[in-house]
Amino acid sequence: MSNDYSDIARNGLWSNNVALVQILGLCPLLAVTNTTINGLGLGLATTLVLIASNLIVSSIRNIVRPEIRLPAFVMIIASLVTAIELAMNAWFHELFNILGIFIPLIVTNCAILGRAESFAVKNPPLPAFVDALAMGIGFTAVLVVLGAMREVIGSGTLFANAHLMFGEWASVLTVTVIKEYRGFLLAILPPGAFIGLGILIALKNLVETRSERIASREKQSTAVAQGQ
Repeated sequence: MSNDYSDIARNGLWSNNVALVQILGLCPLLAVTNTTINGLGLGLATTLVLIASNLIVSSIRNIVRPEIRLPAFVMIIASLVTAIELAMNAWFHELFNILGIFIPLIVTNCAILGRAESFAVKNPPLPAFVDALAMGIGFTAVLVVLGAMREVIGSGTLFANAHLMFGEWASVLTVTVIKEYRGFLLAILPPGAFIGLGILIALKNLVETRSERIASREKQSTAVAQGQ
């Protein structure tokens, strides 16, 4: 079972990453990742919805009739997103205002409904939880990395506005990477997000290609050694 959980985690974090492989959730991913904190905030909100929806769907999988399954899942996800939206409005109001419409748009993120339909409805709660956690962390990691890239290139800073999520003390987390930097506007506009995401996808493919070549060489070396 531990191997199964490790496979589920690897699938969500790398092999079937929501943003880099499934290419889902691109609207919020490209729109709000102009800073690291914005990406982190949206990623955490999406992860919470993923975990809660997978757990609920897995728990009721033997109760809900097939003909009403999808509408029931949509209602569950919409209710969870509403709860997250209200919580962020109450406790992270400034960040909520920045993320704006992209918080309620989590309802339309195909990754959430997709995991409910393809995994949670077929598995017990614990595997469903691991799957949601891995998928959420994988999606959040891409949001954060893309946000960091765009923030550094576009503004020359890192972790700007961290106080919006962590409180006033977090102002000290802001790092000026490039001093007296006038900024690069393209990086913080939507075209910069497309370019950054393309670079991340290319890097992932490059890593996988090199890994496959190394594994193939090791197999050939092993076969030769066994033949001798």
